[in-house]
Amino acid sequence: MSLSLTSHNIKQVVPFFWVTNMETSLEFYIKGIGFEMTNSWLPDGKIRWCWLQLGGAALMLQEYIESRQPSVEEKQHLGKGTSINFICEDALAIYHDLLSRGLSPKEPFVGNDMWVVHLTDPDGYHVYFESNTDVPEETMYSDWVKENI
Repeated sequence: MSLSLTSHNIKQVVPFFWVTNMETSLEFYIKGIGFEMTNSWLPDGKIRWCWLQLGGAALMLQEYIESRQPSVEEKQHLGKGTSINFICEDALAIYHDLLSRGLSPKEPFVGNDMWVVHLTDPDGYHVYFESNTDVPEETMYSDWVKENI
């Protein structure tokens, strides 16, 4: 019996990001956000590909090999139009955690009935953390804090 695409055959989707500097990306995703590396490929003793896990979410990173590094012009377009959205219990708690880890996420706001926390990785990929809220649409976090103190 074969399983079709519309059945429960699909188990997970895992974004795959090409990165220009694996060390910089790992610093961002592991130290900055809190991902854990659960698998890696080290063909020459250096991490070239890895699987990162955070709760029930995952992503893969692979570094361009030196002979195929993108040009300066291509680097300007890396990540352009690409985003990954993590739906979570409390995006504001993640916002404060990101700040405590030395990252600089944009100020959270409410969009589509969700708190939205946005930051950009070293290669320009957009990373969002979102959680449901009943706070009015387009509310900025700083305004909400002022009203709730």
